[in-house]
Amino acid sequence: MSNAPRSLTVDAVVVRHSDWGEADRLLSLFTREAGKLRAIAKGARKLRSRKAGHLEPFTHVRIQLARGRDFWIVTQAETVDAYLAMREDLLRTAYAATVIELLDRFTYDEGENRALFALAVDALGRINSLPDPFIAVRYFEIRLLDETGYRPQLFQCVGCGSEIRAEDQFFDALQGGVVCPRCRERFPAARPVSKDTLRFLRHLQRSNFTEAQRANPNPAQRAELESLLRYNLTYLLERRLNSPEFLAEVRRDLAANE
Repeated sequence: MSNAPRSLTVDAVVVRHSDWGEADRLLSLFTREAGKLRAIAKGARKLRSRKAGHLEPFTHVRIQLARGRDFWIVTQAETVDAYLAMREDLLRTAYAATVIELLDRFTYDEGENRALFALAVDALGRINSLPDPFIAVRYFEIRLLDETGYRPQLFQCVGCGSEIRAEDQFFDALQGGVVCPRCRERFPAARPVSKDTLRFLRHLQRSNFTEAQRANPNPAQRAELESLLRYNLTYLLERRLNSPEFLAEVRRDLAANE
């Protein structure tokens, strides 16, 4: 941090926090101005702390930071959006956990990425407000791949380069895109993907969010979309994600209570 400025004022999403010392909290922040940062909120675990309510995970905050010896120090925090509806709905919370985990796993301490910050804040806002956040989360995932340099090839076969036809295809995360049936034998790890699910995936990739919302996959297509994206994201990260298990558990509980 020797070359860092002595103070910063940033817009941030609180990714997570953990206890630090007797009364402090260590925060992981994704900021618009400086990318991923770690900061100490001194006294945040005290009952009378004014900062604590502004520094909960998934909160969009405006924070003033001062440079400390090892971490930034939070000197002031103001909530921009607490996403209250999301916090009162366990399914929305699970969707938000998906967004935050992917944001955390796909980013490093690399400096500002305003487009990715805006993408994450927009996704959280949509999860908070839309009647059905499913498309908002899938849109975030496909755009996250664009912003981090992993855009999958969905319009030409990664094996032969031919244009993808309106028929069931295959997807290979190792090759980074769709494999046509004629090339299937060359890529044994490729997973089947139905033509309709691929159509939805392509629609998300080439559309703005207003257009993307017109997608209306049925339950089977939703499951395939979610599974295919999770397979690709997990492959790229080289580790399993925790949020899908949490989301599945929430869905099971909701189904059992219907």
